Amino acid sequence: MADCRQLACFAVRQRAAIFRPLASLLLGFVCALLASAQASDNAVNQVAQRMYCPVCENIPLDECLTAACQEWKEEIRAQLAAGRSEQAIIDSFVARFGDHVVGVPVDPLMRALTIALPLLATALALGIGAVTFRRFAAGKQLPAAAAQRDRSEAAYRQRLEADVRARR
Repeated sequence: MADCRQLACFAVRQRAAIFRPLASLLLGFVCALLASAQASDNAVNQVAQRMYCPVCENIPLDECLTAACQEWKEEIRAQLAAGRSEQAIIDSFVARFGDHVVGVPVDPLMRALTIALPLLATALALGIGAVTFRRFAAGKQLPAAAAQRDRSEAAYRQRLEADVRARR
């Protein structure tokens, strides 16, 4: 009977010795598969830094801590785990929520206008200011206005002199 017990223990040890490396290999494979399926925080933040918070104004998605931003980051993580590219993820958010997601217009014409129009407005304002200052510096007055001013000054002076003479 003792021999049977020893034989049974030996058989169990042999099976365990065979299954232990297989179990370790299987466990390592599962862990590697899960790690590759999960997107890292760096990958999520790399996409999120190119987007803006839907709730707060002018706050990048990777810096914001609102619940909406957390949901968006989890959605980005899921899409990265599914194998989508960064640009495809951003394009899907822009398609669903609009251009304000990325902070700049995606359309090249709109992007050019957002750069060109302020520059043109600034140049126009500087041009108008320069012309105005040149006219002011030239001191050109209309001859009729200058003559009217001279007459009014002369009349004032005469009244002032008459008042002074009257007091003496």
